[in-house]
Amino acid sequence: MTIMTCDKFKGVLCFTTAAILFVAASFRADAQDQLGWEVGAWGGVSHYFGDLNTSYSITDLNPAGGIMARYNFNKRICLKFSGNYTQIEAYDSDSDNIFEIQRNLSFQSEIVDGTAQLEFNFLPYEHGSYDEWFTPYMFAGFSFFYYNPTAELDGESYELRNMGTEGQFRGEEYRTTDVAFTFGGGFKFDINYRWSVNIELSSRKVGTDYLDDVSGTYPDMEDVENLRGIEAVLLSDRSREIVGDINAIGEEGRQRGNGKDNDIYATLGIGLVYYFGKIRCPAFFRY
Repeated sequence: MTIMTCDKFKGVLCFTTAAILFVAASFRADAQDQLGWEVGAWGGVSHYFGDLNTSYSITDLNPAGGIMARYNFNKRICLKFSGNYTQIEAYDSDSDNIFEIQRNLSFQSEIVDGTAQLEFNFLPYEHGSYDEWFTPYMFAGFSFFYYNPTAELDGESYELRNMGTEGQFRGEEYRTTDVAFTFGGGFKFDINYRWSVNIELSSRKVGTDYLDDVSGTYPDMEDVENLRGIEAVLLSDRSREIVGDINAIGEEGRQRGNGKDNDIYATLGIGLVYYFGKIRCPAFFRY
């Protein structure tokens, strides 16, 4: 499993610290004006960016959704927790790059994650207000997620991790759980005092480059066959399906993926949220 380099980790840590200091400065004496929990659900689409989508094309959208709970500290600062499910996939056959077309790899994976994110509202936002009923916002946080890339061969689905497609020895395969740095932005607006709508674009820079089972170089195919079987060889180098056995590109040590840059998956969704905050007195009693 690839992990964040020290420099990348320091960069993420610095960014997160700066964001926390920035939003902390927004806490004001009127924090009691907008306290309380919100809960809701969202649905939308997801997409993947990585070794099997180097051009950042948006061709393989998949369904995504989840549930969330948000605590409002004041009109500016919120902390949100969410549980999310999505699917991702990618195919070299969709690429315009000649090498990637010949490489002919593909994968599909389900992803389940738990996310905690700190949100900052660009405008003061208060449920039920006539003036402060909408705002764009940004957020940053962390996710813990499960994934398991698969691919089809002759009509049968295989878990690629178990195939050791880049020569991993048994017991040295990448893990199917990892962490991700989560960031993005959105727009929220009230329908009424209790109900609001959130539109959100969220990206996750994951801590592994094996979200798609592609990262390093082609292994020794004889070793792969002896250890995992012929199916593992066929899933490791699928160029033979395009150019034949003689011209297959899967030579030992030849680049198979870019292990210097970890994968990303992103979601775009719309959510319906219910506010459990303070209950306002009717106008008659307020007067």
